[in-house]
Amino acid sequence: CGGSVSDPSGVLQSPNYPGNYPNDADCVWEIQVENNFRVTLTFRDIVMQSRTCQYDYIEVYDGPLHSSPLLGRFCSGSFPTYVSSSNMMSVRFHSDSRFSFRGFQAHYSSIPAGHNTTIQCLPDYMHVVVSRDYLQSQGYSGRRVTLNDNRCRPTVTPREVVFNIPYNGCGTIQEENNDTINYSNTIRVASSGYIIKRKKNINLHVSCKMLRKSWQQVVYTAEDTMDVDEYQFGRYNMNITFYESPAFQRQVRASPYYIDLNQNLYLQACLHSSDPNLKVVVDTCVAAPDPRDFNTLAYYLVRNGCPRDSSYATYYSPSSHFARFKFNAFEFMSRHPSVYLKCQMLVCRLGDYSSHCYRGCSSRPKRDTSSAEEQVDVVVGPLQLRGGDAPSGSTG
Repeated sequence: CGGSVSDPSGVLQSPNYPGNYPNDADCVWEIQVENNFRVTLTFRDIVMQSRTCQYDYIEVYDGPLHSSPLLGRFCSGSFPTYVSSSNMMSVRFHSDSRFSFRGFQAHYSSIPAGHNTTIQCLPDYMHVVVSRDYLQSQGYSGRRVTLNDNRCRPTVTPREVVFNIPYNGCGTIQEENNDTINYSNTIRVASSGYIIKRKKNINLHVSCKMLRKSWQQVVYTAEDTMDVDEYQFGRYNMNITFYESPAFQRQVRASPYYIDLNQNLYLQACLHSSDPNLKVVVDTCVAAPDPRDFNTLAYYLVRNGCPRDSSYATYYSPSSHFARFKFNAFEFMSRHPSVYLKCQMLVCRLGDYSSHCYRGCSSRPKRDTSSAEEQVDVVVGPLQLRGGDAPSGSTG
């Protein structure tokens, strides 16, 4: 149960709804809609073990689960509606080992944020756009906008002030903060001397925070000068590619990728980021015949950094942004016409030996991350056996 949700609208419900939910469930849905939209979530049905909400409960967070404010925790009562302050919201459902009920159903949709400042955290820089009409309505000129490093100038159009702020330059500051890797800068808006009324200069603080499975984007302003509060979330730019040999020189570009039953497969995961101080490793890889279901019929190659398949092995990589590994086309392939891989990657600070990137095999819970450690899911496939190795018809 749970998972990442990216459609503009949809339905969330407890496992087996409208039947009784299972005991000992712990489901987390991360709803992420388009940049500069908000999430609105309305509950339509709630039947759970009530009273103190100590055993079975629903929690709604204003962004990612581990680093966002709790909007509400409940298990019964009226049907609430929540609106996020960003394009991301998380919903957690928890049940204990005792009683079981029908559970819940909720509908979500996306609505425009309606702000005059937008931000995107791209792989190599922060893209920030400030409306000139908005600045002028507050008594400021679009020509008096600078960064920490005033040599980095924006592009000023008749309607917008546009900054492309690199993560490694223009005065951008990098720091670790709790469970985030934070890149921050300041856009400074100065008052024009000819304006009669007294105004403070504006410090518009811009930051991209690396969170669990996502980039968080924040815009806020200091000194009580303007009411701007903008959050956006995105995903890591990560991909996994098959290679023809352990030399990792020639990519496999065919899709589907037709293989022999006992063939060795070579893969490389690549993190696209301008920050050189990051390290990526393979945490979990699971194979399944359905790219939307990696639970019902699943075969783990590696889980929490621990190899589950005897043929799984890792290779030295020339860059900390690459993770190279291999496995043998396993018996699982012979029972299904196509197989997909879902790999969860970990991204950590380079040289952070307390992180799971360096500790390797671990029996930790899935959501347990270190102070600067992020998780990214990538699905690749399909893999298909060559014509001479057709599936035997078994369903697993």
